[in-house]
Amino acid sequence: MNRIFYSFVTAFVLIAAPLRADVDIQEVTSPMGLKAWLVEDHTIPFMALRVGFEGGASLDRPEKRGAVNLMMALLEEGTGDLDARGFAQEVDELAASFSYNATDDSVSVSARMLSENRDQAIALLRGAMTAPNFDQSAIDRVKGQVLSGIQSDLKDPNSIASAAFDLAAFGDHPYGSDTSGTVESVTALTRDDIFKAHRDTMARDRVFISAVGDITAADLGALLDTLLADLPEIGATMPVHVDVSLEPGITVIPYETPQSVALFGHRGIKRDDPDFFAAFVANTILGGGGFESRLMTEVREKRGLTYGVQSYLAPKDHAEMVIGQLASANNRMGAAIDVIKDEWAKIAEVGVTQAELDQAKTYLTGAYPLRFDGNGPIANILVGMQMQRLSTDYVNTRNASVNAVTLEEINRLIKRVYLPDELHFTVVGQPEGL
Repeated sequence: MNRIFYSFVTAFVLIAAPLRADVDIQEVTSPMGLKAWLVEDHTIPFMALRVGFEGGASLDRPEKRGAVNLMMALLEEGTGDLDARGFAQEVDELAASFSYNATDDSVSVSARMLSENRDQAIALLRGAMTAPNFDQSAIDRVKGQVLSGIQSDLKDPNSIASAAFDLAAFGDHPYGSDTSGTVESVTALTRDDIFKAHRDTMARDRVFISAVGDITAADLGALLDTLLADLPEIGATMPVHVDVSLEPGITVIPYETPQSVALFGHRGIKRDDPDFFAAFVANTILGGGGFESRLMTEVREKRGLTYGVQSYLAPKDHAEMVIGQLASANNRMGAAIDVIKDEWAKIAEVGVTQAELDQAKTYLTGAYPLRFDGNGPIANILVGMQMQRLSTDYVNTRNASVNAVTLEEINRLIKRVYLPDELHFTVVGQPEGL
């Protein structure tokens, strides 16, 4: 699994997949003090709920890599008198939907339910979140599925590149290894390790909540206390910040495949940096703006060296990077890398033009009122906003922040963020001439 790609896409979506401009976000506090964001919509008898916990798989204990990921995969495997099959049957009968996810920086639970079944669905979800069985038979079965995925990743060029890039960038910090763990670490995990992972990550001191749909603020407050009161009050200590340790240059990992894949990047910019919006717009121009970006124009359109090349800002909780990725035929990867290096140096040296800035603003702001495709996605984005310490007013100020970026500001920022002399490439395949 390409862990870097997906974690960075998440960060990108929080900015580039914005909300409808008329969203009315209420801040709700439950009787016991739990806070949530609510968007009421009573047009249909349906609600989406998102509960996110800061920390995520980065809280794996030493020598226990993969415990948090495995724990989250086990939450649907039964609670109380219900085994995995019984739990799934109860969820189906209620016409509800639960999903669980673990990333480097968070674990999260998403739920969708009809208003008429809300109490029963919340009771079922409460059991899964606060009192999972973690039966040994379920652990063995799900562990086997995780191990199968890890074995598959060992043969996947994208996963190989991601693993090598992570290790080079972050060393022995949790970011330096895959959230799934290794064959050795996962095989050694015990039932006690799973319970510890649950206590470490799913605690009330790091929870962020959103609800969208057919529920009032008063009802949501009561629901939150019912759902989460039995979780630990305090979880494990958060990881420390880690400096990106990539050395400039190219690392080639030989692998028999007709097409090489590459990850590239260097240290980046924090999400709360005052210049972040300028960096966001700059990345759109360089490699984040689809077919209109410089990298796509120069590497694909003009030279036909790849089907796609992208770059991202990667402001993780404890590190920040600028990163990109592409795939190219073995006999073309060297040329593609040369073009990327040239474009990286060009933008750092001369910046962007007013025409490019205007085009990027139009691209970014034009999609703003259009990306609103259901209660579930909105609930997910609202929790992401909270975790990034954005205000409820962000949905109204985001476009103004994009439009406020000036040519002078963006070209000053580019010289600070884009560092061609620090650019590192990790290439997996049989690239010729590298």
